[in-house]
Amino acid sequence: MRNFDHPGRSVALGTNGMAATSSPLATLAAVDVLRAGGNAVDAAIAASAILCLTEPHMTGIGGDCFALIGKPNGTVLGLNGSGRSSAKADADWLKASGLTEIAPQSVHAVTVPGAIDAWDQLLKEEGTITLAEALKPAIELAEQGVPTTPRVARDWQENEALLAADEGGAKHYLKNGRAPRLGEVMAYPALAKTLKHIARHGRAGFYEGEIATEIVKHLAARGGLLTEEDLAKTESTWVKPIATHFADHDIFEIPPNGQGLTVLITLNILKHFGLRRFEPESPERRHLEIEALKLAWVLRNRHIADPDLAYVPVSELLSQETSQRLASLIDMNRATDASVSLPSSDTVYLSVVDKNRLSISFINSIYFDFGSGIITPKSGITLQNRGKGFTTQIGHPNCIAPSKRPLHTLIPAMAKKDGKIDMSFGVMGGDFQPMGQVNVVANRYIYGMDPQAALDFPRLFPQGESVLVESTVPASIIAGLAAKGHRVVAAGEPLGGGQAIVIDHAQGLLIGGSDHRKDGFALGY
Repeated sequence: MRNFDHPGRSVALGTNGMAATSSPLATLAAVDVLRAGGNAVDAAIAASAILCLTEPHMTGIGGDCFALIGKPNGTVLGLNGSGRSSAKADADWLKASGLTEIAPQSVHAVTVPGAIDAWDQLLKEEGTITLAEALKPAIELAEQGVPTTPRVARDWQENEALLAADEGGAKHYLKNGRAPRLGEVMAYPALAKTLKHIARHGRAGFYEGEIATEIVKHLAARGGLLTEEDLAKTESTWVKPIATHFADHDIFEIPPNGQGLTVLITLNILKHFGLRRFEPESPERRHLEIEALKLAWVLRNRHIADPDLAYVPVSELLSQETSQRLASLIDMNRATDASVSLPSSDTVYLSVVDKNRLSISFINSIYFDFGSGIITPKSGITLQNRGKGFTTQIGHPNCIAPSKRPLHTLIPAMAKKDGKIDMSFGVMGGDFQPMGQVNVVANRYIYGMDPQAALDFPRLFPQGESVLVESTVPASIIAGLAAKGHRVVAAGEPLGGGQAIVIDHAQGLLIGGSDHRKDGFALGY
């Protein structure tokens, strides 16, 4: 139980249902859907659509989506809703292009948006309402407008120049030429019209017809390769989750092209060190997490790619032999010189559990702030820049190629114990997500923290030759890491965000947490 003398949040409690999102309006909408008889999947889609309005720099219908669904019987399903590159992005084009990398605002960073197809598949397979019904609350809010919350206002101001440089950005996401200030109401008439069109025509209303035509023509004018055929043939993929056993729990992730494999490799390494012998806030515990992640990161960048087009040796990477070999490389007293990159990125993550204990771990994103910075002028769609995740090194498993999915940072997670779903959780923040998840898993299952405390815990992350630390990391930890050779620097902004819902089957109770680094909350009933 938390110290009530200190500022902080209590966990949310409920028995019938619970939602945790980074936006108050989205959490409330999800609970409204549950109370009206909808299930967790219905509620998640309704909340995600609203997050496209309340956090437009982080998510949108021009982005991608991943989800894990935990069934009441303990079965875990996975959906990969990431879009692909153009069928025209072949080796001849790449050689002729002269590209040495795909820049965040390059037109070639725009991949087909996978979110709407994923929402449609989730509802048809596991939901109880239609896509039109799920979009209704968002349509109403898009027309009425939503107030700009504190963290969103802070982030939005940093993107004024990016938006002003784009016709659609200036038109739809600036107010009198500037970002909205705290509390100012932003309406989205163009996006409301687009959502209504999708509600009437379903998935095809986005991937075929006038919306698809506008997307393709707008990108083609900038030299983009995507075609209407690329959009029309988009299809999300149901996948078998990958997992490892850690601290008496099975931790589940989406398989590649997502980076969830990085989490599992890191946890496998940490199993060799007996974290329980170290205090939760100790230089030793922090050093081990940093070093394990660095090693996992090397394998991530070497191997993770679209498994439809490249071989990813998942079983080998998760083997006991691999974890032992990697663990033997860690020196408890010295930091390695391995570098880890951390490009800026934005995402929304949410979790919902319903009265029948169907749970969904759900993540939706346009990647960087306002994605590619390319917003369609008529339909108001912010197009993601997931193609930034490709390499341009011909022969690399993750090199851009026709109709290929890039290495993806989105990783919803789920935990089971004794055959039952124990926790639905996730941490936002692009490349930070594996570190965030490892930290939450250890906080919860090694150190016994409740989900709110596990999320609130001070964060750090290795980037390049440095270790970024939040301002709440104690001075003793900074000194201890420096003594081991880590170059510790201030993070400058909060690291990620997250949500978690624990299912206490014995008490019939749901226990939720929502990251204080964002504006939202967990709510149960």
